[in-house]
Amino acid sequence: MKKLTKQFLAISSLVLGFAVFDLTLYNVCTKPCIPDTSSGMQAKSIELDKYLPFEENSEIIKMRSEFQITNDIPVIDGAAALYPIYSAAVNAVYPEDSVEFNGSDFTSESKLQMRNTRGAYQSVVDGGADIIICAKPSAEQLAYAEEKSVDLEMIPIGCEAFVFLVNGDNPVDDLSQQQIRNIYSGKCKNWSEAGGRNLPINALSRNQGSGSQTAMLSFMNGEEIRKNPIGFMGSSIGFSFRYYVEDVVENGNIKMLSVDGVYPNRENIANGKYPIVSNFYAVYDKSNDNPNIQLLIDWLLSEEGQRMIYETGYIPLS
Repeated sequence: MKKLTKQFLAISSLVLGFAVFDLTLYNVCTKPCIPDTSSGMQAKSIELDKYLPFEENSEIIKMRSEFQITNDIPVIDGAAALYPIYSAAVNAVYPEDSVEFNGSDFTSESKLQMRNTRGAYQSVVDGGADIIICAKPSAEQLAYAEEKSVDLEMIPIGCEAFVFLVNGDNPVDDLSQQQIRNIYSGKCKNWSEAGGRNLPINALSRNQGSGSQTAMLSFMNGEEIRKNPIGFMGSSIGFSFRYYVEDVVENGNIKMLSVDGVYPNRENIANGKYPIVSNFYAVYDKSNDNPNIQLLIDWLLSEEGQRMIYETGYIPLS
């Protein structure tokens, strides 16, 4: 009886451990991309007030440039993971009264918005934003722009690593790109096939249209993502962009995997050794005649703007 009780407690502890990890990975990988632009959903996506411009306790990189935009101020929007960059840009070149924040969300009059990738792409097409800072658009987002007869211009302003995350207790530290594709296509369903324990693999995905999900579909190179039906009984793998998860990696029981033997630190991203690196972009409607759009992009590509991107934690182009 005692032996059975001990076994039951051991199994219960293991299940609880997986549940806690999956919840943590959900908070890191899935919840930030909930495709809703309401203030409630935005609050769940990222703490907006943590990275506000013109605030003493803000965690953005605080710089003030000699270059200033004082009229025809472009409305800037973008992805949650890139919000610290464009908030810092606003702090550097916009007037303080151009930002209106009501304690939980930006007002409709604010020149700074944060609607997440899906909302931002819709906003730049519909005219609610002049410029957005995002990863590449999905096929659906490009189709929506075409439907609205909007020709989008995409200017690379920096780059970042696309990373894969597992439980910190998972013995697997490295996967090849093909192993990852095999996991997400359903060909590899158990961690023992990838050098891990005899446990099902729960391959987590993101909402359609999020920047990370679009990047993942590109990484899969045409292979269909298939869910492991018993994956929930095992241990998870998820994906995101490096900067967005670094704080969690440092403080939680999650680790980023090396891919093809290369760990996704800033040095390996900058020198090109890490194999899955993609640009992020300043995106605007080519027919938008606001002259400050190009001036803002020029500043982002300047030495000062690229330094701001670097100090924020991303990788500049140069």
